[in-house]
Amino acid sequence: MNTPLEDLLGNRWLWTAVFASTSAQVLKVLLILLMEGRWRPAAFMETGGMPSSHSAMVAALTTGVALTQGLGSPLFAVSAVFALIVMYDATGVRHSSGMQARLLNELVEELRTVVREGFAPQPLRVLLGHTYLEVLVGTLLGIGVAGLVFQVL
Repeated sequence: MNTPLEDLLGNRWLWTAVFASTSAQVLKVLLILLMEGRWRPAAFMETGGMPSSHSAMVAALTTGVALTQGLGSPLFAVSAVFALIVMYDATGVRHSSGMQARLLNELVEELRTVVREGFAPQPLRVLLGHTYLEVLVGTLLGIGVAGLVFQVL
């Protein structure tokens, strides 16, 4: 019988999901370097951007469950519903929040020109959510990572 720590460390589904998410974050930093020509390792810890690490994580988890438990299993159903909620949230609520933050930041900048000293609110984070393409690429990355881990390794 395994100890709880051995069970945790040996949980392929968990570590595959974490690896897929980490891979997406590394890819995000590399894409910034490739597309913008600047090294920005801080992007590794940011939400939003290409590809979606949240989508990669839940897609890897769901794919791992599908490959080991089957598409008809209750665990697959739970994982798939969870993945759909996360992806919907990334493109819907969180993306809208980012657009609202951008607009509010623009309004604050306009107010700075009108209001006297002392008006200096902190800008809101703009890049919170994802486009459909970012979620799609994250999803494909997660499926690919899980396919490799559960079919090859």
